[in-house]
Amino acid sequence: MAASVQRVAADVGGRPIVFETGSLARQANGSVTVRGGDTMVLVTATSAQPREGIDFFPLTCDFEERMYAAGKIPGGFFKREGRPGEAAVQASRLMDRPIRPLFPRGFRNDVQVIATVLSIDHENDPVILAIAGASAALSISDIPFEGPIGAVRIGQVNGSLVVNPTWQQLEKESDLDLVVAASESAIIMVEAGASEVGEPRILDALDLAHQEIRRIIAAQRELVAKAGKPKAEVQLAAPDPDLDRAVRARALPLIQAALAAPEKLAREDALRGVTEEVAAALLEQYPERGKEIGEIVQTAIKDEVRRRIVAEGRRPDGRTHTDIRELSIAVGLLPRAHGSGLFQRGQTQVLTVATLGTGEDEQIIDDISLRTSKRFMHHYSFPPFSVGEVRPLRGPGRREVGHGLLVERALRPMIPDETAFPYTIRLVSEVLESNGSTSMASVCGSTLALMDAGVPIKAPVGGIAMGLVTGQDGKVAVLTDIQGLEDAMGDMDFKVAGTRMGVTALQMDIKIKGLSREILAQALEQARQARVVILDAMARVIAEPRTQLSPFAPRIITIEINPEKIREVIGPGGKVINKITAETGVKIDIEQDGRVLIASVDEKAAQKATAMIEAIVREVKVGEIYLGRVTRLMNFGAFVEVLPGKEGLVHISELSDNRVNRVEDVVKIGDELLVRVKEIDNLGRINLTRRGVTAPGEGGQAPAETSAGGLPADAPPASESGGGPGQRPPQSHGHGRDRDRHRRGRPDGGGSGRGPRPDPNKHSP
Repeated sequence: MAASVQRVAADVGGRPIVFETGSLARQANGSVTVRGGDTMVLVTATSAQPREGIDFFPLTCDFEERMYAAGKIPGGFFKREGRPGEAAVQASRLMDRPIRPLFPRGFRNDVQVIATVLSIDHENDPVILAIAGASAALSISDIPFEGPIGAVRIGQVNGSLVVNPTWQQLEKESDLDLVVAASESAIIMVEAGASEVGEPRILDALDLAHQEIRRIIAAQRELVAKAGKPKAEVQLAAPDPDLDRAVRARALPLIQAALAAPEKLAREDALRGVTEEVAAALLEQYPERGKEIGEIVQTAIKDEVRRRIVAEGRRPDGRTHTDIRELSIAVGLLPRAHGSGLFQRGQTQVLTVATLGTGEDEQIIDDISLRTSKRFMHHYSFPPFSVGEVRPLRGPGRREVGHGLLVERALRPMIPDETAFPYTIRLVSEVLESNGSTSMASVCGSTLALMDAGVPIKAPVGGIAMGLVTGQDGKVAVLTDIQGLEDAMGDMDFKVAGTRMGVTALQMDIKIKGLSREILAQALEQARQARVVILDAMARVIAEPRTQLSPFAPRIITIEINPEKIREVIGPGGKVINKITAETGVKIDIEQDGRVLIASVDEKAAQKATAMIEAIVREVKVGEIYLGRVTRLMNFGAFVEVLPGKEGLVHISELSDNRVNRVEDVVKIGDELLVRVKEIDNLGRINLTRRGVTAPGEGGQAPAETSAGGLPADAPPASESGGGPGQRPPQSHGHGRDRDRHRRGRPDGGGSGRGPRPDPNKHSP
């Protein structure tokens, strides 16, 4: 039987987004394709019966990149897609966060939403289509879902807000990258990176996003009317009313006493004791219902915490709604690290360590995007001891990846351009204690570590997490600097990072069905005020980046050569560059524009390698004097190597101021001669003379002494070196490094440094 295909469209930002159902993946509870331009995503929603004994809602969202969508074959040995990369993990989280609050309370069925990228045009964002597709697939399915929702991305190009900007605009032109998901009436999720955008402009962008999202929601409602299934009747988990009343009556006085403990671990121990005491008291009356009793106690704890905050203005640790916990800040803790910063806010403590590397240390990106490498990285680690727990150590989960990327996004606008600071930068934030907002503590710790490492960041960045508790009477409390209990039992976790001038990153998750503009505005303003307080405290410890690098950090010397000379520096099969790196121990990166970056912890070694390269690429000039080596004797004169690989002829008549009968009477092979370049003919042949040249500097420019091989014996300092030990390297020049490199051991001829692959028609010696 032919499938009944239904199609609807929404005009968003002047471009159509098309939803279609009925042709693909028809065995899923709900299935749609969402298309914008030539980007197409298949999104399916499937549900299963609840597992026995489960006490939570098991929702799974997966964003599956298929390399064929971009016309690529995966890298690596196996040549198939493996574990999702960071971008795919982030996309999965962006799908999950806005739909999770919209399932009925007590729903326990397994639900899996999978978005598979089938095609990508690198203009229309598949992530935005996937979020809308998740909503559409759930909305037309029989799975209970209180949607639909929509999502857009907002950029700011030349001061104007742009709806769903192209990737090119986001990468090259936009100073705002804001993802917003919302229902028809309220905003549900926000994720943003920005270059110091002010809070009023953020609110304008949220208003524009919500306006466009309503178009997407209208299209989904049309699709539901055409192809939607009746919602299934499901059993929602709910406590027994009699048991609920009995537990609450016995637990409430104990909960109130336990919440009086301001210290986290003591409070948690006291609250665990409440559960045990109540369960022991009621199990005789309600046998085999200990698990239900525990769940009711947890709900009662949540209700009491929320009541105190909203009705009495009392937070668990006694702070007001806008107070920040006590701050403790330090830098330079680790003796061998390139930079380190310790940031503590209350019982949240993060140690961030900065490491500086060369171009070889850049992260290679192998996904469906256009990016090929990344020179600034932040990694977030959350070990079990940070919350006093014991559990196996595994690789980073989605939360760790997401928090790491959030911090990276917050700091990225402040990282100096590669031409100003030619280092690869890696930050690692180790969470040592956790009681709320470890990601924003990581932002602060990262700023401290960067400044301690001498990275010339444009401005310090601080971060704070905001919370929200809503009362049954409509009263709300916006909380500054939430701790773990307020995060777990509140309605919002709104992370805001930025400088004194504006916002650099946002991330908002909520547990209710949406937020008004007024609440968002209040949260942003309280966050701005708290951020200034934190930045002031950080500035009292370290006000600006150090002017010297760690003695253990590599020095990078940058020189520029004629791109036509690259093949000479590399040599046949990498022979020349391998010889330089073997003799000096440096790392060498060669860019296609002629920039050569020489890196070494040993400054003298870097200077020696610099001089060796400069000798190779140095041009012979008429009138200059060189100390060369005799390489061949002919009856009409002697050939002298004046620079590596560059020979000139001293005619017999030019060998001396006096008459010479035989060349052998004056010189022999291996002799060093001081010669002047007399002329270079139209064929490039070099004619030399010894007439009038009797001492260094006489009759022309004095050269540096050279070794027997023609390379400088005493390497002079480079004109664009990194300076003395610990000094910040100077500004280099050229473009970015996301291109092919020359590497040691490559079949296309590589040394230990990296440069462009030799073009056999151009660079082969």
